[in-house]
Amino acid sequence: MPSTNLPSHPVIRKVEALGQRTIQVIDAIGFGASLLYQTGYWLLLGRRYHQVVRLAPIVEQMMEIGIRAIPIIVLVSLTIGLMLAIQGVHALKTFGAEQQVTYGVALSVVREFSPLMTGILVAGRSGAALAARLSTMTIHSEVDALRVMGINPVRFLVVPNLIAMLIMLPALTWLSDLIALTGAGLYITTDLEISFSRYLQQTMYILRIDDVLHGVSKSVVFGALITLVGVMNGTSVTGGAEGVGRVTTHSVVHSILAIILADLLIVFILTR
Repeated sequence: MPSTNLPSHPVIRKVEALGQRTIQVIDAIGFGASLLYQTGYWLLLGRRYHQVVRLAPIVEQMMEIGIRAIPIIVLVSLTIGLMLAIQGVHALKTFGAEQQVTYGVALSVVREFSPLMTGILVAGRSGAALAARLSTMTIHSEVDALRVMGINPVRFLVVPNLIAMLIMLPALTWLSDLIALTGAGLYITTDLEISFSRYLQQTMYILRIDDVLHGVSKSVVFGALITLVGVMNGTSVTGGAEGVGRVTTHSVVHSILAIILADLLIVFILTR
């Protein structure tokens, strides 16, 4: 009688793995959509069920996500502005067009580099912290304890983080715009021997409100993705301390991947 435990064909195993990955992605998308729905639900109807989303935890998260991240945002943004100016002047000198460097730098900073780098920095800082905190609470059964006490975990843990992220990430992006453009201006005015006021006039002439909103709108999407990825990873933890470290690492990697893919999709749609 033929054995029923024969190893499957490699092609079949690959198809099975692909199917499992696809199911996991669909499940993650559904979970994220459910979190967004529940966030809106508790914001609008929390008072009816005596579970109001309080201002204090939102402000606390705004301080952690936004205010305490200002030093690293300023440092990285200043570096990016200087780097873009140096590379731009060097490249355009080949064509004798270094006077036009402000065009490339201003648009690159506002539309692309500031929202992208700010999102990645916040993902590595606050997104990882959120995943670590939720995974620790899950392992210690603190999330279950909240349910036993009649407190909805989404309202208590997720909503303040999401609201704070949606407020502070665009604000940090706008700050990054200012710092990066200032850093670029310091190099451009020195190298090309023009006044800083002339550089500011060129920048204001080049940039439109749509360019600024383009970057800020990206940061709103990035903020939602960072929070949702952190929550999904934090609540799916298995094991002990090793599991916490694993989901924290996964949160950072998944957040950065989600930010880059979302950025690509937004750029493709808005530039068609």
